[in-house]
Amino acid sequence: MRKKIELLKTELYSILAPEHIAALLNVDGDMARKEIEEVLRRLATTGAARIALRSERERVVTLTVSEVLGLGVIDALLADPSVTEVMVNGPDKIFFERAGKTILSPDSYASEEQLRMTIDRIISPLGRRIDEQNPMVNGRLPAGHRINAVIPPISLSGSLLTIRKFSEMTFSLDDLAKADSVNHSVAILLSWAVLSAQNIAVSGGTGSGKTTLLNALSLEIPSDERIVTIEDSAELKFSAHPHVLRLEARPSNLEGHGEISLRDLVINSLRMRPDRIVVGEVRGAEALEMLQAMNTGHDGSLTTLHANTPHEVITRLITMVGYGTEQSQQQVEAQISVALDLIVHVQRCSDGVRRIVEVVELCPAVGSELNEGASVRQAGQSSSPSLQTIYRFEQTGAGDDGTVLGRHIFPHMPRFMDSLTARNLVSKKELSDWVATTHA
Repeated sequence: MRKKIELLKTELYSILAPEHIAALLNVDGDMARKEIEEVLRRLATTGAARIALRSERERVVTLTVSEVLGLGVIDALLADPSVTEVMVNGPDKIFFERAGKTILSPDSYASEEQLRMTIDRIISPLGRRIDEQNPMVNGRLPAGHRINAVIPPISLSGSLLTIRKFSEMTFSLDDLAKADSVNHSVAILLSWAVLSAQNIAVSGGTGSGKTTLLNALSLEIPSDERIVTIEDSAELKFSAHPHVLRLEARPSNLEGHGEISLRDLVINSLRMRPDRIVVGEVRGAEALEMLQAMNTGHDGSLTTLHANTPHEVITRLITMVGYGTEQSQQQVEAQISVALDLIVHVQRCSDGVRRIVEVVELCPAVGSELNEGASVRQAGQSSSPSLQTIYRFEQTGAGDDGTVLGRHIFPHMPRFMDSLTARNLVSKKELSDWVATTHA
């Protein structure tokens, strides 16, 4: 098949020079694609690369068009709505994720050079460059897909390309409950938490569903509140909310200037009079401003971060805040203790389903104070926040089809529940029904 594709490309370029194809694309991309497909079909039917079997002929034409106009063999994967991620491990190994499972594709690139051309084709319109001096690139495609590329000498196994696909669908908490990602009672709990303006961090590993859950939580924010979203690569969707301001970080240009960091955006957002701040992911010094915002009237803010357990969230936040401040660890712990209310931990389970496996509540330690310049640790007292589990998913086995089985445990009542009825956010009957269901 590879020989047929190369022969078709050679014959095509003898009829339509690459410069002419580029000019056609600039005028009308759809028309250019149709014209090239017609030429290739004619060549595959009557030319030197003649292919007798129609199904094979159509496949070769499709792959050739992808190499000439698109991204080669991964074009079909990007067009497949069931595929959530594409991972190219050098020219001869392409993996993709579908339904939470990683699958090896039967296709591959012809050479390292072809893969490098594909990467250049992706990043050039983004104003980015990749070479030996700049061997790593992150970016966002026009369709919203998040891309990362790494080339030698950093990569020892050829050029690497990872594309996290942008989902056009927005899932609500109810949708996630129907998909077995969220227990129904937990979905209600989280909805009430957002309604009562709890500061929530969603934690988990790579590809565990943090952004999907953050989107679902964001849908619960009342429509009369002003939201500022801050992201490295825009993925959050607020199409149904009337008052959203979306900010996206900007990398430096080819000359190394013009960078706008997440920290810059968090600082600026405080001047935009937000009711809530939603940070797609905190990973550095911006964590300090995020915590300060939560402590200064921006209750109900949401964010995500990478962590393997809820307890690791505290350690990671202490480390990240340390990038941007000279405060002592005790002072940082005190800020976390007072600022953050809930940690919702998500995990991709062995059956491929991304589930909420734990929800913990932060309980401020006695003696945790935030007076600027003052010590937060009183004699004999710790400022470190204590974590209390209010929900836990406990795996008990697996079904015949590999589906994870488990039970839902609610060890403690969340402290914020006390305010729900007092503020008329939830009726007494709704609350008592929930308690009866979860704490029977």
